[in-house]
Parts: sequence; C-alpha cells; structure tokens
Amino acid sequence: MSSKATRRGLMLVISSPSGAGKSSLSRRLLESHPELTLSVSATTRQPREGEVDGREYHFLTREAFEKRRDEDWFYEWAEVHGNLYGTPKGPVRETFESGRDVLLDIDWQGAQQLVQQEDSDVVSVFILPPSMEELENRLRKRAQDSDDVIQQRLAGAVAEMTHWSEYDYVLLNRDFEETALELDAILRAERQRRERQTWLIEFTKGLLKDS
Repeated sequence: MSSKATRRGLMLVISSPSGAGKSSLSRRLLESHPELTLSVSATTRQPREGEVDGREYHFLTREAFEKRRDEDWFYEWAEVHGNLYGTPKGPVRETFESGRDVLLDIDWQGAQQLVQQEDSDVVSVFILPPSMEELENRLRKRAQDSDDVIQQRLAGAVAEMTHWSEYDYVLLNRDFEETALELDAILRAERQRRERQTWLIEFTKGLLKDS
C-alpha cells in the first residue's frame, strides 16, 4: 500500500520579522520540494517591480479585500504597515486535504488565526535574525524601501519577535545554508508523524492479521 496516496497533508507556517530571511528560506524549501505548494496570499499593497498578480500575491483593492473578508473568504487576515494581507481558504484546504503540503508565509497574527482553525494540521516555524544591526543591514541591502519604511519595519520587527514562543520551532538565521537544512529537516520529520500516516491503520491491521 502506498503511504503517499493516503498521507494527511500539513500546513507549514513560516514567520519572521521583515529581513530575517523568511522569503529566501521559503524559496529554497520550494526548490528542494517541488511537491510543496506555496499559498499565495492576497494583499492591498501595490506590486513591487517584477511582481506578478497571482504569483507573489493576489493584488486587491481595499474594497475588494474587505468584501472577501466579510464573506469569510480568508483563513486569516491582518493589517501590516497600513496594508491588508490574507490567506484564501479554498486553495489551502483543497491542497492539504488531498495529502499534499502547503507552505504559508504569514506573520504571527495570521499564524494565531490559522492555529485556532486547523491546529493539528499546522506546523509553525519562526525565523530570528542574528542581531538587530544585521536585520537593518539586510533591509537596506534590498533597496526596496525608503528610510521611513525601514524604520517602521524595524519597529514592527521588535513587536513581531515578542511572539517567538508561540511557535513549534524557532530557528536562528546566522548562516543561510545551515538554516535552510534545519528547515528542511523539520518538514521531513513532520511528514512522518504517526497521525499524518493515515495508511498505517489499514496496513497494520493487515500485517497483524497475517501474523
């Protein structure tokens, strides 16, 4: 019997303050696991250069976002730096209920809301930067935001990091390659949890019957 056909999927949540390496680590994990599906969030912020609607985000007007929110279209939503972000329910639920895993790049507010709804299917990881100085350096190297926005992100990072203890795993991103390996190990181990191997019930029944 194939375990892959009957394994229950999981929702892997990765959170971090902006600039701590969450997006780069997520990309590496997706490259290593092409069977892993990235949940595409909706947002009211303007697209950055090179971003494509439906790939990085579903870009919505505030009016359209609020309408979907009121219709219970999102698993979770939050306002961050004046913009709304949310995770569409339909695609995520369809993916993990079919036995595949979903990667969600969301903040602590979204993680809390998701756990409240799908606790046993959520695996949460928080990424910490090695220092606030390094975090600021990374934000400035991206050259995407003004100094005012960078200062807002740094202030937001402090508030974000106070929620580290609410996560299943916490990784300190001193070295990208090392952290990427640690994140990969978490995904592989969580996939093997007994409660996610739904094929085991019938398999062990048959095994014991034949003994």
